[in-house]
Amino acid sequence: MRIILTGATGFVGRGLTPLLLQQGHEVTAAVRKITTDLDSRATQVLTNDLSAQQNWQPIVSGHEAVIHLAARVHVMSDDSSDPLAEYRKTNVEGTLNFARQAAEAGVKRFLFISSVKVNGEGTTPGNPYHAESQPKPLDPYGISKLEAEQGLLALSAQTGMEVVIIRPVLVYGPGVQANFLNMMRWLYKGVPLPFGAINNRRSLVALDNLTHLIAICIVHPAAANQTFMVSDGEDLSTTMLLRRMGIALGKPARMLPVPAWILETSASILGKQALAQRLCGSLQVDIEKTRALLDWTPPVSVDEALRKTAKHFLDRQTQ
Repeated sequence: MRIILTGATGFVGRGLTPLLLQQGHEVTAAVRKITTDLDSRATQVLTNDLSAQQNWQPIVSGHEAVIHLAARVHVMSDDSSDPLAEYRKTNVEGTLNFARQAAEAGVKRFLFISSVKVNGEGTTPGNPYHAESQPKPLDPYGISKLEAEQGLLALSAQTGMEVVIIRPVLVYGPGVQANFLNMMRWLYKGVPLPFGAINNRRSLVALDNLTHLIAICIVHPAAANQTFMVSDGEDLSTTMLLRRMGIALGKPARMLPVPAWILETSASILGKQALAQRLCGSLQVDIEKTRALLDWTPPVSVDEALRKTAKHFLDRQTQ
């Protein structure tokens, strides 16, 4: 299959490209700058920013499917005067402009990587989000992703182009950045952490599991016009994640059993409520629909994925 991939140079894109090529697909990577970081078997084509004015016709012609990873990503501190308007320019207007031109060019399937933030920011233990749960996005990023989903499904109804939506939770794997990388650094240095008594539940998804599902969704007949949640299928507390990551790193976690309410109160005083939610709150997703409809099982276990992530991290500590 001839596939256009946006966001190919990002964390997920770099993991997905070789998998698609290995499966025999022809991959055209839409990039803003030609790079040597991508698999040399992929064809790179230059594009401008993802906007409502971008002309995609020279690129989409002759392709059968699109995997749309590119987006204005969620950032912790957005200093723009109107964050929602900025997210909409790229994630809604830019995405729908791209999708319309893809449909006009005869693209059969458009796979959109959305976000669990469409559902909301947290769950109570044992009450996970489902693909059919009522969306309740709370921030501009989540709102823009929901609006893009709605626009794509409307476009599908108008044109017949199949749309597949995947809402990942936190993605980790070799080369992961941000908070997950900071966690590994703390553990590697042996820093005592006050997270030894957190009894939350959070869904995560290994990069290998997410890319495996994407590769299935681009070809599986039952995926057409469906929305899927994705995770590793095993939810962990913050305490358990740190312990198992420590084992993978060969650096047993040094944790103090500070009650969650103390951490949450302290974070509130410091204006870090969002951080407290990620560390102490729960966010679970139910992937039973994904399993049943696609006959899919996450191919990589949590511990295997953590070992692979740790190896990549450790290899770079000795360079």
